[in-house]
Amino acid sequence: GLDYLIEEKLIAAEAAARKVSSDDLLKTEIDDKVGEISDADAKAFYDANKARINGEYETLAPRIKQYLAQQKRQDLRDQLVASLRAKYPTKNLLPIDRVDVAEAGSPAKGPADAPVTVIEFSDFECPFCGRIEPTLEKIEKTYGDQIRFVFRQFPLSIHPHAQKAAEASLCANEQGKFWEMHDAMFADQHSLGVDQLKAKAASLGLDADKFNACLDGDKFDATIKADMADGQKAGIAGTPALFVNGRFINGAVPYDDIAKVIDDELARKGITPKKAETE
Repeated sequence: GLDYLIEEKLIAAEAAARKVSSDDLLKTEIDDKVGEISDADAKAFYDANKARINGEYETLAPRIKQYLAQQKRQDLRDQLVASLRAKYPTKNLLPIDRVDVAEAGSPAKGPADAPVTVIEFSDFECPFCGRIEPTLEKIEKTYGDQIRFVFRQFPLSIHPHAQKAAEASLCANEQGKFWEMHDAMFADQHSLGVDQLKAKAASLGLDADKFNACLDGDKFDATIKADMADGQKAGIAGTPALFVNGRFINGAVPYDDIAKVIDDELARKGITPKKAETE
């Protein structure tokens, strides 16, 4: 709600600078630029999405064009607001709801003093957790040392191999290869049986005897239970669940949703996002 009010103020400030009304500014910068959605664009959208669209193109064409126009209008508004935020610097001082979630000695990567810490509660067998991994990799690549990632376990009972997969990751962590095991398991979520986990560990060069004894002995069962208790205390009911400096993000959300929170966290500390250097 506050973001919307800020946008309205920015638009009003720019309209005043141009000596026009806010409505006239929006017409010039958005409505006039949307134009007509071509048949070719509508058909291309239909062809790309027809597997999940119920109906024939001829019937749906008007609705598709309306949808594409709305998308274009929103994109143009976002571009306008972004340019106005650069022209008229603003700072959001509204206190943010945060959940106090500790790292608890969990596997982590990135500088300990990074301005933004992302704590992820995840399940190696959860398809939505697998779906968000490329997004998190993009965030790591984009923000570099401005981000610290912490992984905490939250294996769901509906996934029969999740508990052992969680144990396997911590057994690998004991040998300094948590993230290698993490990547290997998410790369093939259908191969998480105990024998398959042991094979993955061997392929990563882990000490097989030590890893197998760890996995067979349920060595990290208490650690996983503690992670789950902390997650439940923080309000988690499913996975993936992210806490960006304590700000809760639920589910496999798009990159832009997470980046917006990270950018806001950096802005609150007076830090320019590294991604701005390449934009």
